[in-house]
Amino acid sequence: MPYRFKQVDVFTQHPLKGNPLAVVLGADDWTDAQMQDFARWTNLSETTFLLRPTDPQADYRVRIFTPGSELPFAGHPTLGSCHAWLEAGGRPRGAGRVVQQCGVGLVTLRQDGGRWAFAAPPMSAQELAPSVLSALVEALGLRGEQVRAARLLDNGPKWFTLLLGSAEEVLAIEPDLTALARIGFVGVVGPHPQGREVQFEVRAFAAPDGIAEDPVTGSLNASVAQWLVAAGLAPRRYVAAQGTRLGRAGRVHIDAADDAVWVGGHCRTCIDGTVQF
Repeated sequence: MPYRFKQVDVFTQHPLKGNPLAVVLGADDWTDAQMQDFARWTNLSETTFLLRPTDPQADYRVRIFTPGSELPFAGHPTLGSCHAWLEAGGRPRGAGRVVQQCGVGLVTLRQDGGRWAFAAPPMSAQELAPSVLSALVEALGLRGEQVRAARLLDNGPKWFTLLLGSAEEVLAIEPDLTALARIGFVGVVGPHPQGREVQFEVRAFAAPDGIAEDPVTGSLNASVAQWLVAAGLAPRRYVAAQGTRLGRAGRVHIDAADDAVWVGGHCRTCIDGTVQF
C-alpha cells in the first residue's frame, strides 16, 4: 500500500540549504518497528509520521524518530510536519493556528508572515557538574576560559549547552565525536558581531544517535532562546544561523513574546510522492 511521502527542507528559504525532514502522512497502521526501520533507512536526522489525533484539541498527531530512537519533541520536525500537513490539504481548526499533538503534549504553531513558528514547550535548565563541563570542554577541543555559561537544557531532548564568547569560536570547533557520544546531545552557541544579518551562531552534535552534526535544530534553538532571553543574554527578537560548517544556510527566527518564545522558519518541499515497502 502506498503512503504519501514528502521530504521538506526546514529553516531555509533556499532549497537544499536547511535541514531535510522525511514525512510519511497517514501512517496510522505503521508499527513502532516499521517507523524506526524507515527512519534508520532515510538516514536523516529526523523522520516523522503523521497520524489522526487522539486529543480533540489537536489538528494532527506526530511521532518523531531519529535513526536510533523516538523523540518526544523536536523543532524542525514540528515545522516541517506542519508544512507537509497543510500542503497535503490539512485544514486547521483555528485560522492562522495549528495545534500539533506529540510526545510532550500539545504544541501550538502560528502563522508569521510567510513562515510558521511554534511555541517552545516548557524547558528546564540545570547547572552542569564540574566533571561534565570539563568533559565537554575537552571533547569540543576548547579552553575552559572560552565558556561564558553552561546549562543542561531539557524540553524533551536534553542538550548539554555551552555559550561561548563569539560565533567565530563556535565555528572553529573540531569535536571528538567518540567522546561526545559518551556525554549526550551537545549544543554550542556564540554571538556574532553587531550589525550582522544574524545575531548568534549555533551548532548541534547528536553523536549518541549517530548524527555527527545536525544542520539546523529547532529544539536546541528553542531552549537556548528561553535560557538566554530570560538571563538577559539575548534580545527578545533575533535570528540565529546554523549549519554554516556543513554548507547550509539555516535561519531560525526567535520572537520572545509575553506568552511564549516562538521559534520560526521557512520550509520548502523538495520531494513529493509515495513510499511503499
